[in-house]
Amino acid sequence: MSPAYAISPVEYSPIKALKYAHQSNRKTLPAVWMRSGTSKGLFLHRHHLPASTHLWEPILLSAMGSSQGDSRQIDGVGGASSTTSKVAVVERSSRPNVDVEYTFVQVAPDQPRIDMTGNCGNIAAGVGPFALDEGIVRAAPGQKEIDIRTYNTNTGQLIVETVHVAPDGTFQEEGDYRIPGVAGTSSPIRLAFLRPGGSMTGRLFPSGAQQEMLTIQSRTMGIFTVRVSLVDAANPFVLVDTASLPIPDHDRRPDDPAFLSVIEDIRREGAVRFGLAADVEAAGTVRGTPKIALLSSAAAEDDEADLCILAFTMGKAHASLQLTGAVCVGAATVIHGTIAWELRQNGKRDTRPKHGMSLASHQIARPLPVGIRHPAGVIHVEAVLGMDHTGGVSVDNVAVFRTARRLFEGNVYYRV
Repeated sequence: MSPAYAISPVEYSPIKALKYAHQSNRKTLPAVWMRSGTSKGLFLHRHHLPASTHLWEPILLSAMGSSQGDSRQIDGVGGASSTTSKVAVVERSSRPNVDVEYTFVQVAPDQPRIDMTGNCGNIAAGVGPFALDEGIVRAAPGQKEIDIRTYNTNTGQLIVETVHVAPDGTFQEEGDYRIPGVAGTSSPIRLAFLRPGGSMTGRLFPSGAQQEMLTIQSRTMGIFTVRVSLVDAANPFVLVDTASLPIPDHDRRPDDPAFLSVIEDIRREGAVRFGLAADVEAAGTVRGTPKIALLSSAAAEDDEADLCILAFTMGKAHASLQLTGAVCVGAATVIHGTIAWELRQNGKRDTRPKHGMSLASHQIARPLPVGIRHPAGVIHVEAVLGMDHTGGVSVDNVAVFRTARRLFEGNVYYRV
């Protein structure tokens, strides 16, 4: 027998459906679900959320399906991985010379926790298109390309997003640009991270060294040392020379819990050295930052790549590479003495500088792309080294290219 409250097909109507929805006291949040770079996430208007960010956690955990720590996120829209469990909260900016600002939220797919300590460059790629489609910014009639100055509130990073504009003023999705890790093609989105150094710590090299030996007290392997560069550009990263790991090549399986445990031990020690955590126990409570990646030289016969990388996110090997990771490594390749700078030179016949050059913020030489090979392919970055009138050197900007696509729009339901 059918339940007493069921509506037969004959009785169904949209008006009755709306009535039943209202009676259920369901809580809704207007949202857009986007594929942004090699990530997916909810894109929300800031004014649809509570004024205090402290009240966001239960809403976003429920919407994504992480309230009960179910790693499958069955009871929400999350995709059961860190790359498909992200949120961007967007609003028109009142800051001078900024069009849009956004807050990035990483929702843990396996525990009831959110992390707002860092940025996600892949998700950043969708902020400009979202802002254009939602009318937060508007293109001039006939304009085919627009530069959208975007501010990330998590890190204070300013990003200039160059996106294509359709004849009706919305984001032009269609194009022939392809990125590794995403099937098909779309229009290219250029993201230029302006002066990315010191995103969380205020310094490109928070420890004061371009590279150093880091002593690790591992929970499984005892005490060992690894060669690292601690670089804070777009996001803080512990960049590890793969050759310095105390683990044989055949035991470096990305899905091996023992290997991942060692990587986490290094990340935690790096967090302390960064000054982002008081001790390794405190570092273990914040999994989003700093991030960690293993670097090695590209093969001499690899004509596409200058470096190889295996990055990690939220305790697991990344299927491709965080965009902020590409920016960070790109920044490191132009600074003499970093591990990224050294490894880029190894095995390459052409060791001429690929970076561009700016003097007092005026670009005087264009950069050449640096190829970074990751598990899904190669990403190219373009870095410009800046010099002031005193001879001081910094990273002026690092540019990368992404694509994005709007997947659906409507209301996401949540419980609190």
